[in-house]
This record gives sequence, structure tokens and C-alpha cells, in this order.
Amino acid sequence: MRMLQPLVISGREVLPLVEGGKGISVSNGESSGAWAAAGGVGTFSGVNADSFDGAGNVIPQHYFGRTRRERHEELIAYAIKGGINQARIAWDQAAGRGRIHMNVLWEMAAAERVLHGVLEGAKGLIHGVTCGAGMPYRIAEICASYGIHYYPIVSSARAFRALWKRAYHKFRELLGGVVYEDPWLAGGHNGLSNSEDPARPEDPFPRVAELRTQMAEFGLTMTPIFMAGGVWFLREWEHWLDNPEIGPVAFQFGTRPLLTQESPISEAWKRRLLTLSEGDVYLNRFSPTGFYSSAVENDFLRRLKGRSERQIPFTVEKVGEHLTELAVGARKRLVYVAASDRERATGWISQGFTEALRTPDSTLIFVTPKEAEEIRIDQINCMGCLSACAFSNWAQNEQGSTGKKADPRSFCIQKTLQDIAHTADIEHQLMFAGHNAFRFKDDPFYSNGFIPTVQQLVERIRTGD
Repeated sequence: MRMLQPLVISGREVLPLVEGGKGISVSNGESSGAWAAAGGVGTFSGVNADSFDGAGNVIPQHYFGRTRRERHEELIAYAIKGGINQARIAWDQAAGRGRIHMNVLWEMAAAERVLHGVLEGAKGLIHGVTCGAGMPYRIAEICASYGIHYYPIVSSARAFRALWKRAYHKFRELLGGVVYEDPWLAGGHNGLSNSEDPARPEDPFPRVAELRTQMAEFGLTMTPIFMAGGVWFLREWEHWLDNPEIGPVAFQFGTRPLLTQESPISEAWKRRLLTLSEGDVYLNRFSPTGFYSSAVENDFLRRLKGRSERQIPFTVEKVGEHLTELAVGARKRLVYVAASDRERATGWISQGFTEALRTPDSTLIFVTPKEAEEIRIDQINCMGCLSACAFSNWAQNEQGSTGKKADPRSFCIQKTLQDIAHTADIEHQLMFAGHNAFRFKDDPFYSNGFIPTVQQLVERIRTGD
């Protein structure tokens, strides 16, 4: 394995090794500060980050507002306070070494307000902002107003071209790098386009080479690309180093930093990572954001799959093959379905899935009364954590609504990510991970359940393993 050459990232020469940001307190000030202290770029999550009381205990993010909009304002206040808190922790941990970045999602609630609030309250502590989950046109202008670098997350050259043409060309001097996040391998939300097949992964090399060609047209030949998603052993990427088709490159690690001593996830989550097999992490389309996402197979995902599998189309009048009556709901209102679908529905009802919930696509899903009540309560308790949410129909607009029926096939993402980040319940909550997480089990570095410090992990990565 050839020697890694340092890169100038956010104004300083550092190792081209980046900790990927993971939302809702999964990459925090402790983990990102330790990564920076090891000589790389640490990235804490600015998505509803934790704050602490005087005794060092996490302050639970409870909501007391009577309306969604009131709870939305509470959530923004939590997010700003938490982001500032984690920036300070990361800065102290780094002790002047490496670089500290903050990761935000453009589709999160009030992304612009949160960014301004954190960057204003943590001036001088944050060197760069990475931003994806949407098309973050205004991230350049916001970061430029604070004199810090910005790092858009894209999954194609076409996406970067659109961002550059519309906004980034005005702020070229602070474009610190471009993060290419592989849509088939990265954990969390993935940027698959409608023209790409989730079941047919593409080799990242030609896609990143195309991105470099596009960047070169804009005079960005020396601007680093961060390769994110699927990176495990650096020796597997050695042909990318000093390759003119790729240019200056750094490697972003999202999954491997989960299994470190500084990682804030529960011991149960860490132990689960050591047991995963290939295929246990897969793409799904249940997220209320509308994006594909990669998560670990568990009871949470199995329940969501079950909801969608117990699904039939219906009409409120006799139309086409929808000629058979079906009484649904407590009031036994009649809808019309195909005869074969009525047989399926009665079968599900006999198994205890007695509640029929309507979706925005004129279908019914069948769930247990307990699950129906949980869905109803979660929708009522919505705090507007996204710019637009399919599950609750919240939207960050004057109406406070997407204008569509709430979709019971999805889930409250804020609730489940807070729960998995702060409890040991890994079976009934959403557990994001990259597709290479199964490699923990066979990587000799983790033999006998060894969990390294961040410093030990970075040293190991530098060897090529």
C-alpha cells in the first residue's frame, strides 16, 4: 500500500481520511473530535444533535407545543443548541489537530435556519459543512457568509453540474470538495435517480471519473473529491491514488467509525454489527423523505415490508374490476375491490390484521389494532422534522401540509432515530448502515470482539487495511 499523501481540506493539510456524518447523534462531538485529533476530518451531525445538562446527561428532546408548527419551533431550538454543543465538544477533543466539519441534510426541518443558528453560535469551531439529501443550492451562500468551506454531497456528475450552474460558481473559492456518495453502497439515505436501477449497482470509478471531467470543465481540477460509500480497505482503492482520471481524492468512512470506543451508539448496536452477513443491509423505499435508504434487516423493516405486502387497491364506487364490496373501519364503510383482493383481505383479517388504513395511492393496508394506534399517535405527534414528510403529510410551507393524505406505509423517522441513538433497542428501530457492514464479521482487526479507539482505527486504515 503506497503512502497516503496529505490534502489541503478546509484550509489545512490533513490526512485524506474523512469521518462520514451520521444523523441524530450517531456521529457526535466525541467521535468527530477524536477523528480530527487523529489527523483527519471529523464530521459531527448537525441533525437534531444532543445537548447536555450540568451533570453531563443528555437532555431528552420532548415536545410540548399543541400544534405541529409550535413543536416545529421547539425542534429547531433543540437542533441549534445541540449543534453548537457538539461543535464545542469536537473542538476541544481535536485539540487543534485535523479539521471539524458539520453534516446537515438539506431536506431536514428548517435547514437554513439551523445552519445559521449553529454557525453563528459556534464561530471559529467549524471548518466546513457537508450537505446532501436534496439539492442544496443555498449551502454555498450560507457558508460563504461565515467564511467557511462547503462540501455538497452528490451521486452523479449531472447533479453537481446543476448545483454549479445555478449557485456554486458564485462561491468557487470556498468549495472545499465534492462528496461522491455511492447510491448503491452508502448507508442512510441514497441519491438514486429515477433512471437508475436499485438492483443494478454501477462501478463507482467511471461515475467519479465523469464527475472529475465535469469539475475540470469548471476549473476545479485540484478540488478534492471525497469517495463515500463502500470504502473499507484502502488497498482496494489504491488504483485511485495519483490517478489523473480521479484527481485529488479523499476517502470517507461512515460505517467503520460506528465500531469505535468513541462512537456513541449502544453496545447492543455495536455487537450487532459484528454479526451481520452479506445481504443484511439493503435498500428500501419506506423513508418518509421519499428517498431510498440503506438499513439493517430487523423487526422494524420486516413490519414495514409486511404493511406494504398486505395491500390492495380500492375505489369508493364500482369501477372496472372493483365490483366486490368490502366493509372497512370502525364504521364499516363500504369500498369496492377486486374479488381476488377481497379474499386476500379476509385472510389477513382472520390473522388479526383487522385495521384497514388508506394510503395516498388509493390502496388499503392491513395492520393490527395496536399498530394502527401507534401509527395514528405518531402522525398526531409530528414535530415537522423534515421539509416535507410523507408519513404525517407535514410540509414546511404556509399550509403546514403536503396537500396529500398521510401515508401509513412509512414511519416517524425522528422518533425511531432518536430511540435507536439513545436506547439499546436495535430490533424495533431503524438501524442505518452501509452495505459493507457485513465485513466487520470477517475482518481480523475485529477478532474476538475487539473495538478500537478512533486513533487505532485511523492507524489501521492507513496501512491499507
